Amino acid sequence: MSKIRIELGERSYDIHIGEGLIGGAGELIAGACTGRTAAILTNPKIGNLYAERLVQSLEDSGITSHVIVIPAGERYKTLRTIARIYERLLDARLDRSSMVIGLGGGVVGDMAGFAAATYLRGIDFVQMPTSLLAQVDASIGGKTGVDLPRGKNLVGAFHQPKIVMIDISALRTLPRREFRAGLAEVIKHGIIRDGEYFAFLRENLDAVARLEPCALERTIEWSCAIKADVVTRDEREGGLRRILNYGHTAGHAVESLTGYRTCLHGEAVAIGMVTAALAAKVMGGADANLVDDIVEVIQAAGLPYALPSGLDPAEVVAAMGLDKKVSQGKLRSVMVNSIGHAFVSDDVTPEIWMKALDAQARL
Repeated sequence: MSKIRIELGERSYDIHIGEGLIGGAGELIAGACTGRTAAILTNPKIGNLYAERLVQSLEDSGITSHVIVIPAGERYKTLRTIARIYERLLDARLDRSSMVIGLGGGVVGDMAGFAAATYLRGIDFVQMPTSLLAQVDASIGGKTGVDLPRGKNLVGAFHQPKIVMIDISALRTLPRREFRAGLAEVIKHGIIRDGEYFAFLRENLDAVARLEPCALERTIEWSCAIKADVVTRDEREGGLRRILNYGHTAGHAVESLTGYRTCLHGEAVAIGMVTAALAAKVMGGADANLVDDIVEVIQAAGLPYALPSGLDPAEVVAAMGLDKKVSQGKLRSVMVNSIGHAFVSDDVTPEIWMKALDAQARL
């Protein structure tokens, strides 16, 4: 088992990475949290696979737990679902010393964190991500939230977990499409922050896709280390942390315009990263091979790089204008001119995005 520390003063916590962590989670959770009552938030499939094992481990460590099952899927990441969760927390008589454990993918983790951040003005929170996307990205950094009909993650809070436990063995039960979707966030980390990591992925994606233990664990550790470094430097997204949104502006627009039914989050991010690379090309100054390099790796990961059929680029640009990163009427866009070097720009106009989307339609 490996461990990565996120240093945030009194909000510091450890990310544990290894095989079989769910079965031994109770001891780690008991050491990180003072409470001895927990609500486990999960979805039907993950609950059937792992909840009983987690409940037993918690019980062995003196923690009483209550399992709350919510429907799977982004379209259920709503305030209505959160209201139902609050009712279940009250039924279980959770108090301010209690904790919420998110056992599942990014949707479960986002809602578990938001419920914990707002129930009784804030209780402890534990992340136990079971999807690749959640393990390398969504579970780290304390971003929590839900969607509104007009956009993704428009209601939320920063609420750091007490501990993150990444059980690599859970990926063996993850559907292949969801695993590939998680690779989008993995690739993103290389694009924005580490050219060496991007090169490693180009050479090792096949091994990672085959779930070869060494390649997979190395990939997860590397991605977690990149995100941990960024979060440590900028906890509340005042500057540097914004680069983690690379590909998300156009990606979120694609998700919302398709009702969260056509693309998984990682698939939409993959599309959005290509859009952003093309926008950099339109603006000038981008490396000559930037778009080709990004498209090559995205294709190798089995991810889409073009807009879904029938989606109007003008509608995408309009939806991007509702993004939560809009400030004083300007959309703060994360751009990359070369692999490993991301920056935030206020100069990417709707016209530039339209040109990029038109070029993407011709790829």
